[in-house]
Amino acid sequence: MNSMDAELLPLSGLAQLMYCHRRAALIHVEGIFEENRFTLEGHFLHERVDEASSRSEEGYRIARAMPLVSGRLGVFGVADVVEFRPQPYPVEYKRGRRRHREADQVQLCAQAMALEEMFNIEIPEGALFYDKSKRRQVVKFDEKLRAITMQAAQEFHRLVREHCTPPPVNDERCEQCSLRDQCLPTVVDKQGSVHRYVQSLYGAAS
Repeated sequence: MNSMDAELLPLSGLAQLMYCHRRAALIHVEGIFEENRFTLEGHFLHERVDEASSRSEEGYRIARAMPLVSGRLGVFGVADVVEFRPQPYPVEYKRGRRRHREADQVQLCAQAMALEEMFNIEIPEGALFYDKSKRRQVVKFDEKLRAITMQAAQEFHRLVREHCTPPPVNDERCEQCSLRDQCLPTVVDKQGSVHRYVQSLYGAAS
């Protein structure tokens, strides 16, 4: 995949996709988005961090709100912070407490892969900074995470290209999702259950 083969999509969509394929499609295929407390907290955090600037600190340069593009992944976006040590070291800011969340790690890895293309270097690690914990979580960009990130990018492009919106999952992820009222996971899930039940009846009768 490269920018000549596919339209560039928002890098942040990879995190949406890793959280929930349906959520990613509702936002990037159907153009639906609603705010809730969690998304607003995230926006306020990024507004504090993402004022475009470049300054020196602790012996190295720090760039904020740095534009990124990856032809390989077919995405574009903005890195919250890139520390030049002198090698670029991406830092993504997240709301909440420090935790292991694959969606966050994939988003950070995609930023690193974009930086690798832009600077023609290899970046072994970066960090996630969780606002409530005030602590960093170091993320190693190993082959497994890179493969997951590439697969996510391919799936993201497929959803957009095919205008595909998957059915809802209706699990614990839905409780904090800002698109719950638009997605209607319980209603659609019940409809799907009825459809499967009718199919089972006709299948049993045949």
